[in-house]
Formats: sequence, structure tokens, C-alpha cells
Amino acid sequence: QVQLVESGGGLVQAGGSLRLSCAASGRTISLYTMAWFRQAPGKEREFVAAINWSERMSYADSAKGRFTISRDVAKNTVFLQMNSLKPEDTAIYFCALAQNLAPTIRVTDTGEYNSWGQGTQVTVAS
Repeated sequence: QVQLVESGGGLVQAGGSLRLSCAASGRTISLYTMAWFRQAPGKEREFVAAINWSERMSYADSAKGRFTISRDVAKNTVFLQMNSLKPEDTAIYFCALAQNLAPTIRVTDTGEYNSWGQGTQVTVAS
């Protein structure tokens, strides 16, 4: 059974930075696609960034140039470094793991992911 535990959220001023962590157990993250999604109040969950088994990274347009996804295989942990934060980045951030190993996986699709963490709140004050 896969468990994903996020941490690192908090309150930050606009322009600030946060680093989110997602510690995984039950699966070796190097074998799968790992991703970050976020959900703001009243909105649908949306894709932020993903990293696959070959360390290919994908980003939402809103994250490009500001966010960086990475992983530490030894710690079985995925990170999301978020810089130049904006009030519109305020949301609950979720870590997810996809067991689909096909190269055609749609990393932006929540339906591709089998396991989710409980989320960590990020609030950016203006």
C-alpha cells in the first residue's frame, strides 16, 4: 500500500518561496510518475508539475519559470520548490503517484494517479 505524506506548506508573503516535500512509502518513486496538483477553494484540482521515472519533468504554464520539481531517490521523497509566489498560488497542494508506466500517460490528468497524499495548505498573502 502506497502512502504519500506532504509537508512544507504555510503562510508566505507574495514574492516569497516555499519548498514542499512528499515522502513516499510502499513504492519506490524512481519507478513511477510523481506529481503535484493543487486545489483552491471552489475550484477543480489542477496539475502543477510532474517528474517521471526517467526524470522527465512537466509543468503547468502557471508554474513554468517559478516552480521546480525534483526527487531524492535515497529518501524516496519528491520536492516542489516554489519561488516568486503569488496570491493566486494559494491552494491545498497534493502529491500523487501514477503506477501507469506507459509512455502515453497523461501527466496532467488526475485520473492517471492511483495514490494521493492528504495535502498541505499554501497561503500567499498580498
